[in-house]
Amino acid sequence: MEAPVLIDKDQFPSEEIIYSHIGKAKILWQSFFEYIHKEHPDFSLQWRYYIDGKSWLMKVTKKAKTIFWLSVVKDSFITAFYFPQRAEGEIMNSSLPDDLKELFKSGIKINKIIGIRILFKNKKDIESAEKLISLKLSLK
Repeated sequence: MEAPVLIDKDQFPSEEIIYSHIGKAKILWQSFFEYIHKEHPDFSLQWRYYIDGKSWLMKVTKKAKTIFWLSVVKDSFITAFYFPQRAEGEIMNSSLPDDLKELFKSGIKINKIIGIRILFKNKKDIESAEKLISLKLSLK
């Protein structure tokens, strides 16, 4: 598992700081957030320092519903989506890549919740995240 890099409690994660850590993944970051702002202007993006993980995380919500969590790692960033076990049918029947479907099937189940993480390396990862956002929004 990749270690988070935003670990200084007193240093809010500005764009400048984020870009200094993610390097070439800056293009993916900008593309992903351009999509978020254009297609989901009602999403709320909140950075918070979490003592238990000793790092800053972004929580992305729509009203009271958490859509995903985001962490910054060396040379990239990670989104984590959490789904109830009952979403298995929708996920398996979706157009998600097989590796993400397998990640869901073999993932660790905590209180009937299963996580799917994406480490952003290329444009395909943005497309997968967009699909996961749609799936998350379709669940009640």
